[in-house]
Amino acid sequence: MAINTERAAVPAQTLSARAALVGLLAVAIFINYIDRGNLATAAPLIKNELHLTNVQIGVMTSAFFWTYTPGQFVAGWVADKLGGYRALALGFAIWSLATALTGLAGGFASLLALRVLLGIGESTAFPSLSKLMAENLPVEKLGFANGCIVSGVAFGPAFGTLAGGLILAAVGWRTMFLLFGLIAMLWLIPWFAVARAVKPERHVTASILSPPPPLGALLRQRTLWGATLGHFSVNYSLYFVLSWLPLWLVQQRGFSILAMAKLGAAVYCVHGVSVIATGWISDRLIDRGASINLVRKTVTVSSHLGVAVGLVGCALGRPDVVIASLFLCGAFFGLNATWPIAQTLAGPRAAAKWVGVQNGIANTAGIIAPVVTGKIVDVTGSFELAFLVAAGVSLLGAVGWGAILPRVAPVRWEEA
Repeated sequence: MAINTERAAVPAQTLSARAALVGLLAVAIFINYIDRGNLATAAPLIKNELHLTNVQIGVMTSAFFWTYTPGQFVAGWVADKLGGYRALALGFAIWSLATALTGLAGGFASLLALRVLLGIGESTAFPSLSKLMAENLPVEKLGFANGCIVSGVAFGPAFGTLAGGLILAAVGWRTMFLLFGLIAMLWLIPWFAVARAVKPERHVTASILSPPPPLGALLRQRTLWGATLGHFSVNYSLYFVLSWLPLWLVQQRGFSILAMAKLGAAVYCVHGVSVIATGWISDRLIDRGASINLVRKTVTVSSHLGVAVGLVGCALGRPDVVIASLFLCGAFFGLNATWPIAQTLAGPRAAAKWVGVQNGIANTAGIIAPVVTGKIVDVTGSFELAFLVAAGVSLLGAVGWGAILPRVAPVRWEEA
């Protein structure tokens, strides 16, 4: 495997242009995670109204990933063909429409179909944004920028859980989906403006203009497989929490809908603050001469270890320990540097395809985790074993990032 330890050359962009791009990408991921997580928020009411089982709830959650996961491979190709701006806009419109239509669903079959459509739309997000980030930012600046963007993974569910809980309590789950889907469409207006104003493809280096490396060259990289194992592990733990936290708090821990919404939102906010702070601190350390490899690996391995401890606390602890453990999970989820690592390894030339492959394989966790959890809960009558399984998978991720991934540095594709 050939590695280039030099910092990747990227086109010069003004601070305001980069800020506009990063800001809108952050809002897109914020909306993305509201829309993929709002089924979990509404699950207690949907389950009762439509007389669904835990397995059916798990299947609906999993259905999103039936198209989202294989869609990653297609989305990487689409982002290379259409450009990151157009690919993300197309996907955004599809997933917002699917969200709005969920409010009109009449039963399990229609809900299932709309979750499948949601997965198609949302599959464009990370390959497109990774292409845009790799084209516009140097590797030493990817930590804070990705922190701001990926904070939407936490702030989206925080807002969706809290606002969704309030809307659920006031007017029901159907209105919640309609509002979230239709209001989100407004994001496309500033996005098209930025797409017209900032066109990095006009200023890209010869490396970016070169065709993406063939799939075989990607699949031969040990770095890809270490990153993919780590990514799968964090996805399993995160999707387990996103999919089942509301139902667990209400059914097993006795929280009201409103109390569940407040606690869930607080935990997600801790996650969001943590990921931004970690990105900023990481970039500061790198600016002062610390190794990109050491910084990115250290925070990411620590993330997996801390999340595992938190999940075990949720499974075995008293009520006060459970709440503290949830906040611990939120804080350590924020340490994960999956996206800066992937964008650094792939570089501008391969970012969309690399992330399509890595995210596609890693998101099989979204298919597996909800159904496995639903089955465990139906068989055992509680969530304890499901939490322990998620903790074990989180520990496996530390092996991927720490041992299988040899070094965080750009791959030299001309020698691959």
